Amino acid sequence: MLADKKLKAFIPTVHPAKAKSFYTDVLGLELLSEDQFALEFNANGTLLRVITVQELTPHPFTALGWNVDDIVVTIKALNKKNIFCEKYGFFEQDDLGIWISSNGSKVAWFKDVDGNTLSLTE
Repeated sequence: MLADKKLKAFIPTVHPAKAKSFYTDVLGLELLSEDQFALEFNANGTLLRVITVQELTPHPFTALGWNVDDIVVTIKALNKKNIFCEKYGFFEQDDLGIWISSNGSKVAWFKDVDGNTLSLTE
């Protein structure tokens, strides 16, 4: 029924001005529209709607993630913009915050301005 329809992703913010800067200036997404309810971005063909909410308790799990060609290059580019990956104590990660899963995927997590957990996977 929905397999041939385009996906739209949602993530909340209590700081729309800071979120706008983060998603455009840090992550490089194209801002498509903005109003009092949300910011909409083009995330490589997927519509990302950053919705304005009155209060937010971020979930303790990944809200959005990207597949990247080179996770080290991507993390170092984020580091230059003062975005650093999270380090968790329950599995082994390298100095950049990269964890290697049992299937060999390299994964790292970072947070947006509202504390939403975002991920990178190579």
